[in-house]
Amino acid sequence: METPYSMTAHYDEFQEVKYVSRCGAGGTRGTSLPPGFPLGAARSATGTRAGLPRWNRREVCLLSGLVFAAGLCAILAAMLALKYLGPGAAGGATCSEGCPERKAFARAARFLAANLDASIDPCQDFYSFACGGWLRRHAIPDDKLTYGTIAAIGEQNEERLRRLLARPGGGPGGAAQRKVRAFFRSCLDMREIERLGPRPMLEVIEDCGGWDLGGAAARPGAAARWDLNRLLYKAQGVYSAAALFSLTVSLDDRNSSRYVIRIDQDGLTLPERTLYLAQDEESEKILAAYRVFMERLLSLLGAEAVEQKAQEILQLEQRLANITVSEYDDLRRDVSSMYNKVTLGQLQKITPHLRWKWLLDQIFQEDFSEDEELVLLATDYMQQVSQLIRSTPRRILHNYLVWRVVVVLSEHLSPPFREALHELAREMEGSDKPQELARVCLGQANRHFGMALGALFVHEHFSAASKAKVQQLVEDIKYILGQRLEELDWMDAETKAAARAKLQYMMVMVGYPDFLLKPEAVDKEYEFEVHEKTYFKNILNSIRFSIQLSVKKIRREVDKSTWLLPPQALNAYYLPNKNQMVFPAGILQPTLYDPDFPQSLNYGGIGTIIGHELTHGYDDWGGQYDRSGNLLHWWTEASYSRFLRKAECIVHLYDNFTVYNQRVNGKHTLGENIADMGGLKLAYYAYQKWVREHGPEHPLHRLKYTHNQLFFIAFAQVCPVGAGRDGEGHSFQSVSHQPPFRGPLGSEGGLRPSVQSGWIAGLGQWTPGLISPLPPPHGSGPRTGASSGGHSPSTCRC
Repeated sequence: METPYSMTAHYDEFQEVKYVSRCGAGGTRGTSLPPGFPLGAARSATGTRAGLPRWNRREVCLLSGLVFAAGLCAILAAMLALKYLGPGAAGGATCSEGCPERKAFARAARFLAANLDASIDPCQDFYSFACGGWLRRHAIPDDKLTYGTIAAIGEQNEERLRRLLARPGGGPGGAAQRKVRAFFRSCLDMREIERLGPRPMLEVIEDCGGWDLGGAAARPGAAARWDLNRLLYKAQGVYSAAALFSLTVSLDDRNSSRYVIRIDQDGLTLPERTLYLAQDEESEKILAAYRVFMERLLSLLGAEAVEQKAQEILQLEQRLANITVSEYDDLRRDVSSMYNKVTLGQLQKITPHLRWKWLLDQIFQEDFSEDEELVLLATDYMQQVSQLIRSTPRRILHNYLVWRVVVVLSEHLSPPFREALHELAREMEGSDKPQELARVCLGQANRHFGMALGALFVHEHFSAASKAKVQQLVEDIKYILGQRLEELDWMDAETKAAARAKLQYMMVMVGYPDFLLKPEAVDKEYEFEVHEKTYFKNILNSIRFSIQLSVKKIRREVDKSTWLLPPQALNAYYLPNKNQMVFPAGILQPTLYDPDFPQSLNYGGIGTIIGHELTHGYDDWGGQYDRSGNLLHWWTEASYSRFLRKAECIVHLYDNFTVYNQRVNGKHTLGENIADMGGLKLAYYAYQKWVREHGPEHPLHRLKYTHNQLFFIAFAQVCPVGAGRDGEGHSFQSVSHQPPFRGPLGSEGGLRPSVQSGWIAGLGQWTPGLISPLPPPHGSGPRTGASSGGHSPSTCRC
């Protein structure tokens, strides 16, 4: 069992007590006893007068005067100490007026000081300066490849959630909360899961028709009765396993006021098509590990001719990979070029080897007409899938479809199945140690009972007052974006008007959805059976109920206030088709956000994340959607052309970063890099606005940095990351976020902030210019670092 990590354990256990004693009203030394001092001895020392001589009146008066003078001196000394030596001393507030604030500021100072490495020159390597202390103090857990402050917050949240689930009651109550606790216990009951072994999955396989069109001993006539569409219905409509393609109910990108059935490319087990092509040594290793995994699962499930089955299924997935377009391809980032609205009749002509009306009628329990409109996001892919179906033997198609169901559900089986999954994950991700069972079960509870668990979380760990404060912080950052839009010299008036409208209409969701405060409303989200001894069946019940909720949306009015993730999620996101930003309570936790911390840290921490998500509304992806969340080109051609030229500068800049001896792919990470740069500047300007309105903040005790400098330190400490296995398992050619060592704050090719002035020099020279650059203070020139080749930051003025 690993020890739960607490963000505050290293100082709250002892230093907070020490600070309270300095601030408390009754803090005179005479009232304290040394640790272990017997109370009886103290009483006898002060309670007996035997053996003491009597003093005369004059001696008593002189002694009284001395005591009074000494007491007055002690009081004056204490007042001077509090004023000049105590935390927050510059503010001059007395303890009775500012003690809680001073305690919080002292806590913040200790946290920052512990994470810093003051021996490093921040102008040479700001990231190591800001995060060196953290990296030195924290080893990478065995079950993780990387580890940073956000991961530590996640572990703190996990421990809170585990304690909530372990309670027999508590929280707002309701059937859903009883169910999530029963579900969690069923997942922990490994004895029962082991007793059942592969039987739950064998029943699923039998429901799908067995292997080889009916099992090892095929029933007479089985092949003749086989129907691809019926098996697709089982896979997609009963077990929620994408096979050959994905079938979802989503907002219509061109009309976000309605839901539509959406069909897209899908059906690969490995996460990226290039892994099937084995174009490099890493891909070859992963593909070999996947083949071993397939054979192991097939053997555990009693299949015959295991090697042949695995080879045939793998070859079919490789054929699918060859016709799949990478998610990082330009085509997949241009939503307009992918979007293809067709009728059911037209879809049938595009893919004649599937019976679409029958399939959709079965899944949705509807009687669709030939004129029903659907959105097809991968037209060429689906045409080739139809040809693949025609040219592939039925037995192989059947085994592939059954395999897709098996691989989706196998994580819920007994230890041999889980060990096989871990072996594959270790080769793909580099994690040496499997997750402990309690963490796995918490993850499943989050996945299947997210809102029920969220109701428990916010009831105890996020207040309405915190929600209101974060909402105000968001509004401040939105206000700054509105100002900066007006100052852009490369965006014309027509585009600015559309950009302002998008900002005005943007929805902001903070903390939790209000319905979580009503237990009866939460109960409606989980109207299916849960029992403590039937974990696998609980999973199937949850999947089927989720499918029912999804298919019912097709004829319902769109509610854009719904949440994609539950409130305990350690995440924040922007949804372009809703024009909605969401900041769950799970990420609004210390030390990313603490209502009692200096605002410099809150704006540098959660503020930069808020600015990041806000900027996503205008990046290369979110910028394709208008104020209502519709896929509509609202830019003039001149403004959009200038934006693309500026974005290309960022691509070249990040192409020149090297991490773990790998080049970062600036094209794949473009949207995130734009959001990082924009978010940093928006949050910084918003903090300056806060200072103008509320006045300067008290300095942090024993830290020599200004609050402007602390803002940037907090930004750097948002994601200090340590990496295990020398970075093995990372491929920055196939990720959308930038690498763990934050490019703008690195020592090579990045920005080097001037600690004397507290700003990051050169910030405006290599951003896409969505926000105007930070002006150099007192006319000082920018300082930029040399890039590792190609474009340097100073060339990206565009």
